[in-house]
This record gives sequence, structure tokens and C-alpha cells, in this order.
Amino acid sequence: MSTIAQIVQHLRPGGIETMALDLMAFCEKNDKTIIISLEGDKKSAINNWPRLQKIAEKIIFLDKEPGLKPLLILNLIKIFKKYNVDTVHTHHIGPLVYAGIATRLCKIKHLIHTEHDAWHLNDLWRRSLQRGIIYLTQPLLVADAKTVADKIQFFLKLNNVHIINNGIDTERFTPGDKKSSRKNLGLPLNVKLIGCSGRLEKVKGQKDLINALTQLPETIHLALAGTGSIEVELRHMANQLNLNKRVHFLGRIDEMPIFYRCLDVFCLPSLNEGYPLSPLEAQACGIPTVVTDVGGAKETLCPVSGKLVPANNIQIMVSTLEKMLYFKLKNSNKNPRNFVQAHGDVRHMSRAYHNLSSCKV
Repeated sequence: MSTIAQIVQHLRPGGIETMALDLMAFCEKNDKTIIISLEGDKKSAINNWPRLQKIAEKIIFLDKEPGLKPLLILNLIKIFKKYNVDTVHTHHIGPLVYAGIATRLCKIKHLIHTEHDAWHLNDLWRRSLQRGIIYLTQPLLVADAKTVADKIQFFLKLNNVHIINNGIDTERFTPGDKKSSRKNLGLPLNVKLIGCSGRLEKVKGQKDLINALTQLPETIHLALAGTGSIEVELRHMANQLNLNKRVHFLGRIDEMPIFYRCLDVFCLPSLNEGYPLSPLEAQACGIPTVVTDVGGAKETLCPVSGKLVPANNIQIMVSTLEKMLYFKLKNSNKNPRNFVQAHGDVRHMSRAYHNLSSCKV
């Protein structure tokens, strides 16, 4: 039996955080997992993400303030000892700095560190910090996409990088009835519907989708699931372009399979990504998917039914979406769900991490 502590910067809806929860849910039968969030407090986190209520006793918040906080290392050491942690799994550079040092001071055998993207390695200071903390703590290093692994190898000159792709629960994300799903979310029944899910932030590229909609027939609508700092700006943009009746802002949706089942096509128009989960979720629901060629997004795409487009190219996005909206799955073997079941199931991911944590460091 192992006790695993996953360390994240914050615990709010997002790809890294969802992955951490999935690793907890699908860990080996005799293993126990806790999740430690450096930032935030439990009450606020649960209010913002009700999914956390079911695991409230397994999540710990350290309420870290901005800036360097060395005492956080001592707090982590106390927690590791209290829970008899024997495997520490950090996500991104901040958690590695604090929890990596705490792990080695506790003489815990197993330290795994996962990098979820590599854009920060373009910065010399961040690159130096990452190289230094990896040298100091000697973690088993994991990249969640080949693209990320390649950049780690290029910038940090490290070759011992394991690749473990993120996965989603293919037993939760399944095809379903489009009509009843649209009724559930109050979406029109007689239109072609493009969908996009994720934080409403500039880097996610929703502006490009709204601009693309201006060049598509009026019978094509857009549904956006999620919240974020540019929601008001996006709503204003839709109104200014007379698209307010064709762009549907759905906010946070807890039952995401229902959202994907509403769609004719899913599109992730991001300007920067690691290895996103939303394309896997949509394709597991049988929805043809378009992603921009950033980060590891292309690695999530079914090679038969999916389409890759350049970021910030609205004309190509328009033509691709229009073709995809009338894409027909003539052969069930070409259904994108099959691709996700084979390459993006959370059970494969969980087993790979379990096997890795059994290695000696």
C-alpha cells in the first residue's frame, strides 16, 4: 500500500487539476491519495468547484500568498510525515520547488514531476530555475505530451523524460442523444452547433471562433462552456457583431458529457496549450473535433475524423469548420471515440503512473 501526495499550485477547474482528481479516483485499489494545493482555501475551492465536496477530507490547502514562501517547505514536511507519504507527485514548477525540496528532506523515495506544457522554458530565468531544481531534487521527470518532452530535452538538455499522455474517463464521456441534451441546456434544436469548452481567457482563442462565426451561415451557432476574465468582453463582441442570438454562453457546466452530446463539431481554438483534455472528452462522446496546432493539442486528435488548423488563421478555421459540420461517420471504425479509448483513457494513464512510482529513484 502506498500513500501518494499530489501537489498542485491551485485547485480550481482546469486540465491539470482534473487530471489530479482522476489520478486520485483511478489509483490502485490499495493506494491512498491526497491532493495538496499550495494556494487557496478549502471552502472557497469547494464553492467554486462542487466536485471537490466528495473528496473534501482528502484535499489540503496551504493558502499560499504571492511570492517566495520558504516556510511552505516546513508545512509540507509536516503533512508528509502526518500522512506517511511515500510518493510525491508534483505538477509544474512551483509545486516542484516547494514539494521537491520537502520530499528530499523527508527522505521520501519516490518523487515524480509532471510538466504539462513548456512555454515557460523560453524564458532564461525560468529555464535556469527549472534546471536547478531538477538537479537538486532528482525527480522522475514526466511530460504529458511528446511536444513537451521534446522541448524539455531541447531547453534543459535532459534525455530521461518519460511521456505519459493525459487521459479521460471514457466510461463517463460517452455518446448520447443530441436532441435531449440540447433541451437540457436550452440550446436550439434546428441549427448546426459548434462547441468550445474551457476557461474564457485570451490564450484560449474564443475570439477567433466568434470572428469565424461571422463568415459562416446563420444556421450555424456557437456554444461556449466555461467562465473567465474575458467573458464580458466576449459577450460585448458577440453583440457588436450581431451574433448575440447565435453565440450561447453556458457558463460552468458540471455534467460536461451533456454539453459535448449537443454538438455537431467541437473546436479548441487555443493560442497556447499543453496536452488538453477537452478534445479527448468531445471525441469520446463521438464528436468530430478541430484543434489549433499549438503545444500537444495535435496529439489528442483522432487522425481519421479530426482536423488540425493553424492558430490565428480565421479563414482556414472557417473553411475547415464548414466542411466538418457536414462530416459523416460512414464507418463506425472511424469514430473518434475508438481513438480515445485506445490512446486517451484515464485508466492507461493511472496505470503508467503507478508503474513509474514503483521505480527506484
